[in-house]
Amino acid sequence: MIESWVINDDSSGPVSSETVLEALQSRLDSGQLETWLASSSGRMLAFVTNTERAMVMLLEGQGDPGEHAVDPGAEGLSGGFVLLNGQDDEYPDEDTVPIRKAFHLVEHIVGTGSWPADARWVVDR
Repeated sequence: MIESWVINDDSSGPVSSETVLEALQSRLDSGQLETWLASSSGRMLAFVTNTERAMVMLLEGQGDPGEHAVDPGAEGLSGGFVLLNGQDDEYPDEDTVPIRKAFHLVEHIVGTGSWPADARWVVDR
């Protein structure tokens, strides 16, 4: 069975690797910086951005600490990661990736179910 993905708070149906970036960009354009996708197998994919960098997390299910994309060697701290509940988070830059890279990661995970070969990530389990 091929895994399908939907945006949690959107009733427009499944997104594909071909349409997920358009959906993320539309949400960003409307000020929504946090997006959660759920897969048909129960996994979850989080995308939280400040429009320059993004936190990308892949979880096996509810309650799983999961794994997240990293940018080894990146220095500094970035804020402005505003969650749906209004919380404004700040992350070390090494725990986030540039937004273009984040888009690539999300597109690949939605299309294949796994991190791209060139991705760097940390398991938080």
